[in-house]
Amino acid sequence: MDRASLEALLDAVALGQVTAEEAAQRLERLPFVDLNYAKVDTHRQLRTGLPEVVYAPGKTIEQINGIARTLLGEPGGPLLVTRATREVYDSVRSIAPEAVYNELGRTIVLRAEVAAPPGTVGVVTAGTSDLPVAEEAASTLEAASVKVDRITDVGVAGLHRLLSVSDRLRDADVLIVCAGMEGALPSLVGGMVSCPVIAVPTSVGYGSSFGGLAALLAMLNSCAPGIAVVNIDNGFGAAALAVRMLRRVNA
Repeated sequence: MDRASLEALLDAVALGQVTAEEAAQRLERLPFVDLNYAKVDTHRQLRTGLPEVVYAPGKTIEQINGIARTLLGEPGGPLLVTRATREVYDSVRSIAPEAVYNELGRTIVLRAEVAAPPGTVGVVTAGTSDLPVAEEAASTLEAASVKVDRITDVGVAGLHRLLSVSDRLRDADVLIVCAGMEGALPSLVGGMVSCPVIAVPTSVGYGSSFGGLAALLAMLNSCAPGIAVVNIDNGFGAAALAVRMLRRVNA
């Protein structure tokens, strides 16, 4: 349940359209529904502005479907499943035919928000190999009705590519920058723009990149101010942070 749904319910009670008992029955499911294998947080969007998100790895298809069915039974914002396989998508689609699958980003989105976008987030990749992480971020943002500008393959190996999109970088309200290898791109971008930059290290690179650890350390040690860093391959976390930034500014 989100704030708008709660306000609508309270208005209905005030107008006599819904009895107090009926309202209490709807609210008694807050703040979570216990499915034995999961305590589904139906209160999260009301509390934090971001809905419960289903992380697919480690869960059975039956568990994912049960959680999805519970969340879809509640009024409010979007349902997002991350790191989902095609098999998971096919199963979820059986209970929610309108589900949309981003195969590259491995996300499933149901009931995306349709409110006016609170701003624009530029999702930037150093290379094509960073696209899966970037698409996880982009589809998460789009589920929250945030406008996304995808800026791809502008890594430091060819600086002229980044300079060619400098206007788009400066037009964004927040930038999410995904990079593997040596992880230098967020530092370079951070020196070019005034908006917040969220750096996402990716597990792209040869042996000494240590699965993204080299990029993570480089981003944490950036000399460019105004850069926040999330965990390796955490496109979802970067998008969630961007949404909070935008909503706080527009509140």
